[in-house]
Amino acid sequence: MDELTAPEGFLLRPWLPADASAVLRAFAPAEMDRQTDRPVSDRADALAWIADRTRERGARTGYSWAVVGEEGGAVGCVAVRAVNQVHGTGWVSYWTTEAVRGRGVAPAGVRALARWAFGDLGLYRLELGHRTDNPASCRVAVRAGFAPEGIERGKLRYGDLRYDVERHARLADDFVNFD
Repeated sequence: MDELTAPEGFLLRPWLPADASAVLRAFAPAEMDRQTDRPVSDRADALAWIADRTRERGARTGYSWAVVGEEGGAVGCVAVRAVNQVHGTGWVSYWTTEAVRGRGVAPAGVRALARWAFGDLGLYRLELGHRTDNPASCRVAVRAGFAPEGIERGKLRYGDLRYDVERHARLADDFVNFD
């Protein structure tokens, strides 16, 4: 469980304190920063974010993976959190640093994560959601084999604004898993 590989050549591994700079780069844009449960604005915040991911892994409630690029540094994150073994479900999230967006990093990472979650974790259903005004995130979900299921109106609030969310899901017995 220490490392996963995606057929596209990306390596997924648990987050390390050495990845703090990558976490800071990822959360620097206001768009990313407002989506976190707490700010990531300096090295201490980045290390705390990494420590939270390590605690989740230890508690077996969430598994976040650093997606490692060709140069060996973290360029993204894929995660399955809110793991519920009773129902065999988990919530998937993903992000990449700006430098690699649009290069297939996120879909490749999410596909590798899904294979692991269905296999090693034994989950049956993976869910994710994205704001309806984020077509890039929707493309990642679809390219990773997640089928759209519907719109959740006004689900997210950032400041005074509310956003609709499109939910997607992938099941362990979906045809996409047997390609």
